[in-house]
Amino acid sequence: MKPINPIQLKQLIEASLFVLAKPLSIKAIKETVLADFSVSRTRIQETLDELQQDYQERGVQLVKIASGYRFQTQEILSPYLQPLWQDKSPKYSRATLETLAVIAYRQPVTRGDIEYIRGVAISSHIIKSLSDRQWIKVVGHKEVPGKPALYATTPAFLDYFNLTKLADLPVLTDAASLQGLFDKVQVALDESNEDDSSDDHQDDDQQVNDEQNDSENGSDTTTNELDEVDDEAVDVVEKGQNLTH
Repeated sequence: MKPINPIQLKQLIEASLFVLAKPLSIKAIKETVLADFSVSRTRIQETLDELQQDYQERGVQLVKIASGYRFQTQEILSPYLQPLWQDKSPKYSRATLETLAVIAYRQPVTRGDIEYIRGVAISSHIIKSLSDRQWIKVVGHKEVPGKPALYATTPAFLDYFNLTKLADLPVLTDAASLQGLFDKVQVALDESNEDDSSDDHQDDDQQVNDEQNDSENGSDTTTNELDEVDDEAVDVVEKGQNLTH
């Protein structure tokens, strides 16, 4: 193994994070770009900490999420960067955002649990859409007649919303603190949908149907005492705040 000086170590780690589109863990950094060098995990961690400090006041930040480290733009700059985004998709349904929030805060939950909390039936399209984006997955089956699937969020969900663990989710009683989470849900859905334009019209039609079904059933998020997904917090997604990765 070759030795490596602090400057070269910092340059290699910084460059590797720039060129890769996905987050990098310390283990991945050590086993790839630093495979030929004698360097400890502790030293890599210390270098990452230094890089985070270096980028603290810049337009791009180094952030730690569930699966590792990545560079992304400062969230407060997102409104000014919007003109650089092209062909943005229509907004997704409130029902989709509510469903994801219920799963995130109540996991593991069954489809029946989600319907009980929301007070309205949920379409299969919503579950499929969230599953296709790898934000939720089946983690087991409830020991009741029929053994319905239990849904929970995934590491990809944590990565999209800059979380290292579920405990980092905003406190449910603080509607204002939920604004960022729901805005990021909407933006990530928009960005993901841009890469799958063939499904856009089907998605839009289904979402319209979802909203119509909700309206016909006369229910919203706060119809049930057990519903902890704040109605006001869900409404803020319509304000359209953006986050770029």
